[in-house]
Amino acid sequence: MAATQQQSQAPIGQLLVSKGVISEDQLRIAVQEQHKNHQPIGSLLVRLGFLSEATIRDVLSENLGTESVDLSTVIIDSAAIALIPKDVARRYQLLPLSVDQLNKHLILAIADPNNILALDQVRALLRGEYQLTTQVASESDIVRAIDQYYGFELSIDGILHEIEPGDMEYQTLNQGVTEFSQPVVRLIDALFTEAVQQGASDIHFEPESSFLRIRYRVDGVLRQVRSLHKSFWPAMVVRMKVMSGMNIAETRAPQDGRMSLRLSGRPIDFRVASHPTTHGENLVLRILDRQKGIVPISHLGLPEDALNTLKLIIAKPEGIILVTGPTGSGKTTTLYSILNHVNTESVNIMTLEDPVEYPIPLIRQSSVNEAAKLDFASGIRSMMRQDPDIILVGEIRDHPTAEMAFRAAMTGHQVYSTLHTNSAIGAIPRLLDIGILPDIMAGNIIGIVAQRLVRVLCPHCKYSYQPDHTEKLLLGIHPQEHVTLYRAAGCDLCYHQGYKGRMAIMELLKLDSDLDDLIAHRASIRELRHIAQEKGFRTLAMDGIQRVLEGITSLSEVARVVDLTDRMG
Repeated sequence: MAATQQQSQAPIGQLLVSKGVISEDQLRIAVQEQHKNHQPIGSLLVRLGFLSEATIRDVLSENLGTESVDLSTVIIDSAAIALIPKDVARRYQLLPLSVDQLNKHLILAIADPNNILALDQVRALLRGEYQLTTQVASESDIVRAIDQYYGFELSIDGILHEIEPGDMEYQTLNQGVTEFSQPVVRLIDALFTEAVQQGASDIHFEPESSFLRIRYRVDGVLRQVRSLHKSFWPAMVVRMKVMSGMNIAETRAPQDGRMSLRLSGRPIDFRVASHPTTHGENLVLRILDRQKGIVPISHLGLPEDALNTLKLIIAKPEGIILVTGPTGSGKTTTLYSILNHVNTESVNIMTLEDPVEYPIPLIRQSSVNEAAKLDFASGIRSMMRQDPDIILVGEIRDHPTAEMAFRAAMTGHQVYSTLHTNSAIGAIPRLLDIGILPDIMAGNIIGIVAQRLVRVLCPHCKYSYQPDHTEKLLLGIHPQEHVTLYRAAGCDLCYHQGYKGRMAIMELLKLDSDLDDLIAHRASIRELRHIAQEKGFRTLAMDGIQRVLEGITSLSEVARVVDLTDRMG
């Protein structure tokens, strides 16, 4: 292996022996072979069958403190390939994986991360404009990938020009070395790369009578990105079904699948769902980006006082903590962030989800499974026998689940769950409706978080304006008061949407003895809200308005997800 060429045989050989990967005898045989044909010791160990290139790659990357990468699971960014010529890549055994043009950051796979000459040549080629990050890959993987990616068109427009629509119907998707020569393979890869780079959460493939519509959901809003001829679809759907382990022969029944790939230098999971329609199979891919899915609670965007309230809520050792909001309001991200915050070796955290979205080290995660008769209620009962400290129940949907969740909280566990309600205080009547008695709720609910996601204005193109009389009423400010607000415009950096990224607006209700008494006596929502606000409770509308006044988002965006009209009364 090339990573060994810059080192004598002793360091790499002894490193492999010390790790228990090969024996002293095997190293001795390889050294004797080396005297005959002067090959690198790593290559000889692989040729002799003592270990695989992947093993050497992983041991080297661990020893050098550099991440290793398996190129067979990576989708390469065409913009990165364009930066480094094929002869340079071949000469120095490296492969550009992905590039962030905004932050000028290039990720390279390289066989020998200690090859200073190679990295200097790349920096010189790029005129020092890019910051480089290296990942270790095996030599043969790099050589194979260079042959694959160079010489083929990788951009979506280029691939579409390369083939006539009619040809797609007759493409055979041979699994093997030559599969990359198939335009459909590169087309799917290019679409996945583009979606991840644009920050999409879902990719929709929607066949119509004469064309295929492709839409990305970015920052919670669907946007059409392509329209292709209908004849492209049969080969595309087969390719994605093969990748996600679905049955390609079944086209009339819904199916679910999953795939894991490396895009933009990090692992990305895709959850795939097919659904039969009158014009063919509809395919939707949910993009699960672990890097975005689990963020520290300090990065949730909470003001200092709200963050302190959240930390106080999760510091209590037993009771229920609820996160409420409609579908797609970021409840799962918030819960995962909280779990990650409390996740240490000294606690046993168990989850029951539908399904598990992001794997987290140390945490015992399970998916509800109808076939195995593992629903939420029976799952909680089973988890209680596993000596947990903290339990996450994906969602409280019915009385049995709610009853088991409260039973777990009453027996000394900290329980997290989600509920579909419009506000934090609205969780109380919802639980009453499910059948939980008020005196059971009182004292067992520690805190309730309600949230929505609002889009953040693009900092590069947002523009200021003075609000009119109605807008000032919605903001709750005096008509004579001068204040500057911002609106969305649109530029190349935000794909002409005017917004880039999303943030959560939240209301946090920390329950105390006064509120518990009101709940036990079935107080109305109005009474509960009045007492909570006297204790400093801030509603979703108040948090949203604060973000508007700070210039982070627009008034129209907050009004899209929160009812502001009651502020005009």
